[in-house]
Amino acid sequence: MRADRVFAYGAAAGLIADSLFGDPRRGHPVAGFGRAAARVESLLWRDDRGRGALHTLVCAGGAAGAAALAARAVRDRPALAVALTAATAWSVLGGTSLGREARAVGGALDAGDVEAARERLPHLCGRDPQALDGPGIARAVVESVAENTSDAVVGALVWGAIGGVPGLVAFRAVNTLDAMVGHRSPRYRRYGWASARLDDVAGWPGARLTAALAVAGGGRPRDAVRAWKADAHRHPSPNAGPVEAAFAGALGVRLGGTLAYAGRVEHRPVLNGAAGREVRGADIERAVRLSRRVGVLALGVCAAGRLAAGRLLAGRKRGRA
Repeated sequence: MRADRVFAYGAAAGLIADSLFGDPRRGHPVAGFGRAAARVESLLWRDDRGRGALHTLVCAGGAAGAAALAARAVRDRPALAVALTAATAWSVLGGTSLGREARAVGGALDAGDVEAARERLPHLCGRDPQALDGPGIARAVVESVAENTSDAVVGALVWGAIGGVPGLVAFRAVNTLDAMVGHRSPRYRRYGWASARLDDVAGWPGARLTAALAVAGGGRPRDAVRAWKADAHRHPSPNAGPVEAAFAGALGVRLGGTLAYAGRVEHRPVLNGAAGREVRGADIERAVRLSRRVGVLALGVCAAGRLAAGRLLAGRKRGRA
């Protein structure tokens, strides 16, 4: 079986498994990778970019290398190759868990229990929940759903289409490292620089595809395009900007503004400010549904692209024979 078909079948099975079961409850490979990366950090950490780059190389390179060896071992066994791709996709895709956590916060807001929503919010994002009222919590959830649709679903599928199992694993490793050390705290401003920059590069194609699919699947294509073009470049993140702006336009809400993290406050530009309204609790469910549509569309785009590339390469090989 050609590698393009292995990816298409395996990625589809992995996305279905994620939809049915969510993240693996025990022995999650991403959690295991996080523990290993923390151990490497404890051995390498210095307030130095070079040490941080070595940390990124060891962790992300090691994970990708192990995945490449596993893929090579089953290369001539189609059923095992599809199973490995499916299991890997299931372990790196996080759309269902993302939606579950978002809905938990939304349910608390719908019940009028802002304190319960504040307690649940850290499961989803790093905002300071005590600084947020109900609409602020709802906005934080919608922004997190938008950004993580790219990080936890679409980006992984893009790199899986490009690199198969090693691509899936490498993207999740880079994204996990960014979450661990890529923020601008005093400890990680220099040490996490390489992980943050590599995550920006790896996330670039997935973020643009996510934004494009939010336009296609959101029901307000003109508003989504307008917000993307007008506001994405104003966001401090090169990848979160297009995604959050497109989601804001597609949902008809305002995102961005003042954000509070532990010990610091950021004043970000408002996205879709001219046409959007304040985020409400009910918008969380709308954002989750849009995220799911984007994930399914991304699978179709990535599988079709990989199959088309596979047919093109097979045709060239036959032409040379």
